[in-house]
Amino acid sequence: MSNSVNFIAVDIGAASGRVMLGRWDGARFALEELHRFGNGPVEQGGHLHWDALRLLAEIYTGLAAYTARHTEPLAGIGIDTWAVDYGLLDAEGHLLGYPYHYRDRRTRGVPALVDAIMSPERLYAITGIQRLPFNTIYQLASALGDPQLHEAATLLLMPDLLTYWLTGRMVAEYTNATTTQLLDAQTRTWSDELIAALGIPAHILPPLVEPGTILGNLVPTVRDTAGLCADVPVIATASHDTASAVAAVPGLDASSAYISSGTWSLVGVELSAPILSADAQRLSVTNEGGVGGTIRFLKNVGGLWLLQECQRQWEREGHTYSWPDLVALAEAAAPLRSLVDPDAPEFLSPDDMPTAIRAYCQSTNQPVPVDVGALVRCCLESLALKYRWVVEALELLTGRQITMIRVVGGGSQNDLLCQLTADACGRRVVAGPVEATALGNILVQAIATGHLSDIAVGRRVVAESFPQTVYVPRISGDWDAAIIGFDALVAVTDRH
Repeated sequence: MSNSVNFIAVDIGAASGRVMLGRWDGARFALEELHRFGNGPVEQGGHLHWDALRLLAEIYTGLAAYTARHTEPLAGIGIDTWAVDYGLLDAEGHLLGYPYHYRDRRTRGVPALVDAIMSPERLYAITGIQRLPFNTIYQLASALGDPQLHEAATLLLMPDLLTYWLTGRMVAEYTNATTTQLLDAQTRTWSDELIAALGIPAHILPPLVEPGTILGNLVPTVRDTAGLCADVPVIATASHDTASAVAAVPGLDASSAYISSGTWSLVGVELSAPILSADAQRLSVTNEGGVGGTIRFLKNVGGLWLLQECQRQWEREGHTYSWPDLVALAEAAAPLRSLVDPDAPEFLSPDDMPTAIRAYCQSTNQPVPVDVGALVRCCLESLALKYRWVVEALELLTGRQITMIRVVGGGSQNDLLCQLTADACGRRVVAGPVEATALGNILVQAIATGHLSDIAVGRRVVAESFPQTVYVPRISGDWDAAIIGFDALVAVTDRH
């Protein structure tokens, strides 16, 4: 592929990160993993933080891996990460402390305090964002008495912080900025009303830029450290990882819903304008920014987090199970015996996830899943039913008929979950590509640099470049019966 155009996508999630090379040959994309690394919280002083400087070092390692293997110049670099978390910088641009992790305990009880200042109805009417206790708005409200916040000159969300260290530019990329719950959904600007009401220092919020903005070249120190021999443009891609993933969903249209499936599952549709109705607020659906002026109308669902935490607990107890092991045990377990709402507060950050699931089932008068297979089956079936609940809510709110569910991300590799999703939802599921987030990151860069015309073309290229698997629903009345009991579980969560 000596004639290919090369882009680097830095894609960092809450559990791991990758530096990916994307090659565009004029007809198809190919991906090469340059560097993979773990990510996760660091506990210090009773609080959870991110080691942002280590993440920067991992990016350097990925860039060095590129120069060690390839001689072609790079057409661009873009960074996407998870949402809501941020770093604070002083007037000289120095990081004031380790950024907090969104699962840190400091926001407990804070949403109720914000409600006393601005009603949830008004907050949703302005922002259109799903009420989640770790949103940036609640993190900042919890920090109003923190000296660091008063000393800060600038707040940068995580991808913007890393991009700043590569370029020297301080900006807030639009798709990720929407997740802060501080933007006006209609004007697409920081909400003066909201910021003033909460007493957040407005001067710390940087200027907004659209996805696809070329911010400038790598600073010479980074370029030289990586061994790059030419200037490389750094592009504010769709820096929220879900926005990048949705940008790369093949065949996404008005009759399709998408699921970006990983630690979190983001279940939604693509719109041209936000829906800010009372029903949308009641069902806690969010309006996040997408590429090309679109809105990602979606709901955050606690995805494979439940299983990942079960896996970690079993490893602590001396039992190591691979994903194929867990799937095999789940397939052998009895179906639809025990269900949980993946978004119940009990599962946000428990010390022992299997114990939390068993306690939930016992408290809701269900059979308690004792063995590993029963627990895994409970998690996967519950997730599939939550997908159905969200898809039906999206149909209600948009007036659309959704006939296809398109799954991308790591969860698209889980055959059992994809089939259960088709069965529970009664809709065909198309799974793949796995690396949608990196691909979406690269697509936005390719559009910014003039190598692709728009996202529609990019999605067609993705479909031609990477395989997809189709799952046909197996119709069963058991799922229709199960959704009735599941609705009751969701109603209890919503009351919390």
